Amino acid sequence: MIETCSRRHPQDSPRINLHEEWEVRYWAGRWRVSRDQLMDTVKRVGVQVSDVARALGKSA
Repeated sequence: MIETCSRRHPQDSPRINLHEEWEVRYWAGRWRVSRDQLMDTVKRVGVQVSDVARALGKSA
């Protein structure tokens, strides 16, 4: 079975996977931040969605 690249939301929603470009675009778009801002925040606080959202001042 061929996996499509048109995913609308992450499969493992409590964590952000920086190795999947579509997922980086999803979270950056959801929180209206730049890719670099998202990456820097994840490096600082970890991959947990709730921690990143809190650090960005956004809701998870």
